This record gives sequence, C-alpha cells and structure tokens, in this order.
Amino acid sequence: MENTVKNLVAHTEGYEALIEYLASNLTLFEGASASDQGVTIEEVVTDLIATQLMAVFSQNPDIEQDVRFQLMQEADSVMADLHQVLEGVWLREPTNEQINFLEDFISLVKNLFDSAIAKLS
Repeated sequence: MENTVKNLVAHTEGYEALIEYLASNLTLFEGASASDQGVTIEEVVTDLIATQLMAVFSQNPDIEQDVRFQLMQEADSVMADLHQVLEGVWLREPTNEQINFLEDFISLVKNLFDSAIAKLS
C-alpha cells in the first residue's frame, strides 16, 4: 500500500454525490424534535461513523498506520460535513425513518472507503 494518500474519500466525485443526495433529502429531517432524554442525531451519526470505521479496520487488518490515520481524518471530515448539513437538527432526537436514512447514508460512505482501500492494494 502507498505511504502517502490524499483524499481517499473526501472531495471525490462519489462523496460529493452523496452529500448532494443528503442535501436533497433534508425534508426528511424536518420532523426531528428537541431531544429530552433520548439520543440526538449527533450521537447517532457519531456511533454509525465509528462503527463503520471499525469495520473498515477489522476487514483490512494490514492497512498501514499512516493510511489508518488518513481514514480517521477523513471520517472526522465526514462528521464535520454532516454536522454542517444537518446543523439545524443536529441536537434533536431523530425519528426511526431518519435513523434508517443515516444508517444507509453512512453505509454508502463506508463503501467509498472500501473502494478507496481496494485501489491502494
């Protein structure tokens, strides 16, 4: 695998298309309500990204340390992008439909990570 990697996922055409897809589905997030005691959209997104990143690492145990670090930075970038797009509802409690959408969306992001790693091999 390469030692230096730039933009494995962030700023790629596939990622930009996913962000556009998210933006085009923002009406789905209009039903979020303020979180009293439940989980927030932020917590759901954080958990999903962490889970998918751990899956990437466990599926690719031979990834070099610098590539792992790059993947973690890009996961942070994905988190920041999602925060920016969902800023108005970030601290609200998600509906089941919103959670399902986020699960699917972040799975698609993981697919981009998987494809990028495959290209490094």
